[in-house]
Amino acid sequence: MRPDVSELSEFYRGPLGAVARRLLAHRIRSVWPNVCADAVLGIGYAAPFMRPFRNEARRLLLAMPEEQGAVRWPEEGPVCSFLANETELPLADASVDRVLAVHCLEHSGSARPLLREIWRVLAPEGRLLLVVPNRRGLWARIDSTPFGYGHPFSRGQLERLLADCLYSATGWWPSLFMPPVNRPIVLNTAVAWERIGSYAWPAFSGVMIVEAQKQIYAPIAKPAKAKRQAVPARVPHGEVVPG
Repeated sequence: MRPDVSELSEFYRGPLGAVARRLLAHRIRSVWPNVCADAVLGIGYAAPFMRPFRNEARRLLLAMPEEQGAVRWPEEGPVCSFLANETELPLADASVDRVLAVHCLEHSGSARPLLREIWRVLAPEGRLLLVVPNRRGLWARIDSTPFGYGHPFSRGQLERLLADCLYSATGWWPSLFMPPVNRPIVLNTAVAWERIGSYAWPAFSGVMIVEAQKQIYAPIAKPAKAKRQAVPARVPHGEVVPG
């Protein structure tokens, strides 16, 4: 089941969603502090995290999956959002420099085709930033937030998936350590949860943020060892080989 665009929008307008948005947006911005002269594509529901890029990016696009639905974004100025099949993006090969995918990979029934399609539209050595729920974290276990839907990932699973789709992971940032509850005492101490959690229990974050770089060439597989062929034994004349 995939949350639709109205459910996602409602979540980020609420108290818990607003705090989660601020924490994730701060981390995303620290990873990409400057996108000047870059073409940036958002996939999934990345709108809450793309506002800082509006005055920097050479080109800004937001692809919203057909199963999720689309809304106008931004609300003012030229529209950047469009409805699309996430495995058949209406973009030219190597046409974007960076891709931000939020509420995307875990909801896709075709994770590999999705990542390969992103690979197609990324420029050589382009960057992909994924925000996915951590299967060890609380946020993936509670369905009161959008991170509780879809398929969560472990770090090992994500590493293998990226490598299979010709990406090289360049950085990992665990995020959302506070419990996913709408209680003032938790919401007001969210930054403290984030600081303590990143040192005390990094493997149990609510989400994982990973940056990966597009690889042009596939790794060369090791040659298979040649099978040893059986050599018939020489039998002295007149002797019989045991059956």
